[in-house]
Amino acid sequence: MKIVSLNLWGGRIYEPLAEFLKNHQDTDIFCFQEIYHEGTGKDTEFREEVDLELFTSIGNLLPNHISFFRPHLGDFWGLATFIKKGVKVLEEGEYFVHKHKGWQSNENKNFTPKNIQYVKVDINSQYLTMVNFHGHWNGAGKTDTDDRLIQSDNVIKYMTEIGGPYILCGDFNLLPDTLSIKKFEDFGLRNLIKEYDIKSTRTSFYKKSHKFADYIFISEKLNVRDFRVLTEEVSDHSALYLEVKV
Repeated sequence: MKIVSLNLWGGRIYEPLAEFLKNHQDTDIFCFQEIYHEGTGKDTEFREEVDLELFTSIGNLLPNHISFFRPHLGDFWGLATFIKKGVKVLEEGEYFVHKHKGWQSNENKNFTPKNIQYVKVDINSQYLTMVNFHGHWNGAGKTDTDDRLIQSDNVIKYMTEIGGPYILCGDFNLLPDTLSIKKFEDFGLRNLIKEYDIKSTRTSFYKKSHKFADYIFISEKLNVRDFRVLTEEVSDHSALYLEVKV
């Protein structure tokens, strides 16, 4: 089972991204963050920079995959999971883990509620739960806050309700040494970023310090065949590649 997790940055670097997806057609599951769907005409300040129809564009590039979209800002910006045809999908859904669906901040319109998107699949009669996540951004770094600690607790709560084994991936907007990250390790998940001594999950397009944001956590029972940060630069985030035997 081959998995790629990637924050798409709204498709700002579209041509390299399109080439990347064409070259990774054999990936079984893509988990994407920062993806627009039917965003044309919607209220977004990045209108000139991003692909407001990115979900459809990617669907055209991945004709052998089925797709699921779960927004957290309005109905047009959020998470998407693409599953290769032939992988049996048992269930797909979402839970909000920071604030609630439709919540709006009076402080900053870029503060949004956050959800997890989950997909349960059956692989040779073995179950696996993919959890796609884009964590709370507060404009003030990637350290612990009350909101982020509660968010981690909520992710774990809903994962427990869904059932595992789990692969939890995405852009967490957190540094590695935070309690918000440690909560997932204490829950019993392997932190592959730590385990494989990854030094950065950002590309050269990211000009700030603190080169961490993206993580993959997995259940202990899963056998990792390969895990690495891919070298192609198709976003300001690096793509994370995981291959597991269920």
